[in-house]
Amino acid sequence: MRKLTIWWLLALTCISLAGCNTVRGMGEDVQDAGAAIQRATK
Repeated sequence: MRKLTIWWLLALTCISLAGCNTVRGMGEDVQDAGAAIQRATK
C-alpha cells in the first residue's frame, strides 16, 4: 500500500511539473493559486 501511495505522489508530481514546463512557470502557477485563495477569502 505504501509503494502505491509513493507511485501516485510521484505521478502527480511529474504531471504537475510537466504542466508548468519550467520552474518560473511553476512559480507563476503557485502565485496565481495564492491570489485566487486571497480573492476567495474576501
